[in-house]
Amino acid sequence: MSFIHEESQTTHTSPSADDAMRMNRRHFFGRMSLGIGGLALGNILQLDDGIDDPVRTGILKQLHHAPKAKRIIYLFQSGGPSQLDLFDYKPLLNERNGEDLPDSIRQGQRLTGMTAGQQSFPLAGAQFNFKQYGQSGTWFSDVLPYTSKLADKLCVIRSMYTEAINHDPAITFFQSGSQQPGRPSMGSWLSYGLGSENMNLPEFCVLLSKGSGRSNAQPLFARLWGSGFLPSLHEGAQFRSGKDPVLYLSNPDGLSRHHRREALDYFSKIQHHRYNQDQDPELLNRIAQYEMAFRMQTSVPEVMDLSAEPDYIFDLYGEEARQPGSYAANCLLARRLVEQGVRFVQLYHQGWDQHDNLPNQLRGQCKDTDQASAALILDLEQRGLLEDTLVIWGGEFGRTNYSQGELTATTYGRDHHPRCFSLWMAGGGARPGITYGETDDFGYNITKDPVHVHDFHATIMHLLGIDHEQLTFRHQGRRFRLTDVHGKVISPLLA
Repeated sequence: MSFIHEESQTTHTSPSADDAMRMNRRHFFGRMSLGIGGLALGNILQLDDGIDDPVRTGILKQLHHAPKAKRIIYLFQSGGPSQLDLFDYKPLLNERNGEDLPDSIRQGQRLTGMTAGQQSFPLAGAQFNFKQYGQSGTWFSDVLPYTSKLADKLCVIRSMYTEAINHDPAITFFQSGSQQPGRPSMGSWLSYGLGSENMNLPEFCVLLSKGSGRSNAQPLFARLWGSGFLPSLHEGAQFRSGKDPVLYLSNPDGLSRHHRREALDYFSKIQHHRYNQDQDPELLNRIAQYEMAFRMQTSVPEVMDLSAEPDYIFDLYGEEARQPGSYAANCLLARRLVEQGVRFVQLYHQGWDQHDNLPNQLRGQCKDTDQASAALILDLEQRGLLEDTLVIWGGEFGRTNYSQGELTATTYGRDHHPRCFSLWMAGGGARPGITYGETDDFGYNITKDPVHVHDFHATIMHLLGIDHEQLTFRHQGRRFRLTDVHGKVISPLLA
């Protein structure tokens, strides 16, 4: 190990005590920038002088108020589900099907490049039947036969809105509170703030599935569950279907678990030695991640093994739950993960970007997700977990009330629409059996109780007992948070 000082460019192969105390300008400013972050990480890791695996507790030693939710399962529907064909019933669109969208409704608002050049914007009524369900009388489309039966357990928000009109910034916004990549994801913020309930599994787990709607679905990038400028141990761990659920977790051929343990012990000593010299918190993160990987070698295969689940559970989630990597199987895995103390489980289901052939593609997507989403709520409820587990279902934006391209008697498409869209929550302190917010008769603009993405994040954190303005991290001279400098808690959404 060698150290090169900036001014003299002199190489020392065995630094003396004086050398270790000497600090050049680069080291000084580098270490000063780690000040608060280093103190925070020290609280998280609670390291002693030995080489034991760090205990990961959250930076929040005391919650702002009593939490309603202890954990979150976020069923993210990537691509932007059509609220007008699922949740937000607009009979006027059917009455005026084919007529041009009035300028007085659009008001010159921004369009994507995919429809900005259209000569007309024909209104497209939903080709699905809507009915009211439950004592709440919540409207649902007939392509959601399972979810609609749970109307009185759901908190439906019809007045979500965002500034992002394209997929990548819109998804990034929902995951990190910023349209620009590089910020910590929501799961990372909660891992950082709340810590772990199970030291053998990550606090933040990610599961992906591909829908049967649009075949060439929008891609998803690992930075969506990245830790950004937070300590790297808070990054989401992606679980995959197949022989190796987590990449590079298994020992190489010929390396026993005993030998891996010996190697980790030696590695930990080296990293602690370097930390004592450099005071770089990422060295401690590296130790924590290696130790977590070692424990996951036994914990992950156990939690991923569905063979012990009884037949009635597979009947509840649907036959696809027996297919590893399917949305239904991932919903079942999400229940198993939160049972084991995982704090935040993020599911991404691709294929909701219906720019054309929406009626057929939407049916496929709902077949993928409807039964399993409802089953997850019922499964959590029967196990006594729904009360303190918040389940969220929704995408990054909604769809337009007019058809992208040609409107025919049998098919239509819808472009991106950030002005208003719908999502739902269940359990975890969300108020059940309500529909919050209203849109105009054309389903184009919000007319009552708007909910911005930042407001949504603030409300979620409130349910977890966190004041969203207090969970911050100092980076590059300012304090950052999930809600940036915005956001307010939407009290009517709280039970």
